[in-house]
Amino acid sequence: MSAAILTAPQNNIAHSIAADMAAVNTVIRERLHSEVSLVNQIAEYIISAGGKRIRPVLVLLVANAYGYQGTAHHELAAVVEFIHTATLLHDDVVDESSMRRGRQTANALFGNAASVLVGDFLYSRAFQMMVGLNNMRVMQILSDATNVIAEGEVLQLLNMHDPDVSQESYLRVIRSKTAKLFEAAAELGALISGASDADILAAGDYGRSLGTAFQLIDDVLDYAGDATEIGKNVGDDLREGKPTLPLIYLMENGTPEQRELVRDCIEQGDEQHFDAILAAITSSGALDFTRRAAEVAAKRASDAIAGLPDSVYKQSLLQLCTFAVDRNH
Repeated sequence: MSAAILTAPQNNIAHSIAADMAAVNTVIRERLHSEVSLVNQIAEYIISAGGKRIRPVLVLLVANAYGYQGTAHHELAAVVEFIHTATLLHDDVVDESSMRRGRQTANALFGNAASVLVGDFLYSRAFQMMVGLNNMRVMQILSDATNVIAEGEVLQLLNMHDPDVSQESYLRVIRSKTAKLFEAAAELGALISGASDADILAAGDYGRSLGTAFQLIDDVLDYAGDATEIGKNVGDDLREGKPTLPLIYLMENGTPEQRELVRDCIEQGDEQHFDAILAAITSSGALDFTRRAAEVAAKRASDAIAGLPDSVYKQSLLQLCTFAVDRNH
């Protein structure tokens, strides 16, 4: 199984928790098993695609930063990865995506019905694992997170093809759909380490802000990235009629002609005018605006853990804040 966590120059982050990630991958392998072959096949396909593994990394780094000595963080990291993977399976069906992490999506390869049902399997397996930990607060954090994520998915659906979505409404989608699982992952790492309620809240603030920064840079890369580097088709957001922050900024600050073009493209899900939209987004400063918003969120994340004792794990958490805004994939 791929253990792709981060790429250079972030390898020191991966190195600091290499043994833990190996243990997490073992847990994932064991817990993925099903008597139904198609479940095994699809789950293996999407998990083995790799990815940055940021959410399980957060569980491990925060737990280690608070001096955790047990093994429950391996189970929790796997749970978080299963929940994330389930959302990806469902997202790709809803968005009709054909490419993720540089290869075909599961729905493109196996069909929508199988992808949705295996996503359900991963959700339910994650909850079986949560119960096995016999910690009601762990259950509360993860059940609340999955519920908020589902709400975020519905909010995003409501925003599709709506050119009048506000920045506030869009940021609410980010907080629910993306940042909530980052928040839960960091909280879990602090919780199982016996950290104080204040420290658990601070860890959650870190995760939520980091997740926001990651999503905002994803928004930038959807217009300014390279498909071979970001692992998906550039312009997917426009094709899907998603009003992300660069488009919202352009709607609020562009010329009348630019706003009309954006309105038509969002309403129609029109990627034929991608080059014109990209030129307008670039010239208007929309990408710079979105990147600055990501930098603010990353700074908020680093500030949230200022009180954490210094360690290689804290340094890795701070490096993630830098990676979130400087990456090209």
